[in-house]
Amino acid sequence: MTGPIDNAKRALRAELRERRQRRSEAAAEADAAGVKEQLDRLVADLGVRSMSCFLSTPTEPGTHEFIVDAVRRGIRVLLPITRSDGLMDWAVATEDGDIVEGLFGLPEPVGEMLSPLAVNDVDLLVIPAAAVDRSGMRLGWGRGYFDKTIGSMENCPPVYAIVFDSELLEEVPSDLHDQPVSGAVTPTRTVTFAPVRR
Repeated sequence: MTGPIDNAKRALRAELRERRQRRSEAAAEADAAGVKEQLDRLVADLGVRSMSCFLSTPTEPGTHEFIVDAVRRGIRVLLPITRSDGLMDWAVATEDGDIVEGLFGLPEPVGEMLSPLAVNDVDLLVIPAAAVDRSGMRLGWGRGYFDKTIGSMENCPPVYAIVFDSELLEEVPSDLHDQPVSGAVTPTRTVTFAPVRR
């Protein structure tokens, strides 16, 4: 049985998904360039040498250009590979790495798989989100992969969620298992929230 929080999440996700599907190709290109600029600055500011990121879908703020450029600059980038048990394996990104359709139709890397523990060594986590609110609470897409990962890390590094500007909301519905993020990256700005206790 679902409660009011689940229903509110489902309704908000549906609205946000529909908005994303209406974005034009020109807007998508501009957004990807903006996200790359913001992430480049964040990585430089934090002195990142190793990080995780995700391969964006066509309706998400684009991450592909950033990943390729980061790898060229010598940053070790781990990309998630979803598993049926709710955990994620990881693969090290390469400049010309192959991409396949993963478990939920999401783009995933082809390469040597590292265990879920591989992410414990990164300086920064960059994760997808449907929306983020002003307190840093993240609304994911409902499968819980990133909440589980963040919640299980002993020394969690900064976590930044990538969203469109219109997806920075006053408040998102949340449950006890939902994990807050350190900040949000949009195509036009990077917002850092007050430190969160994990």
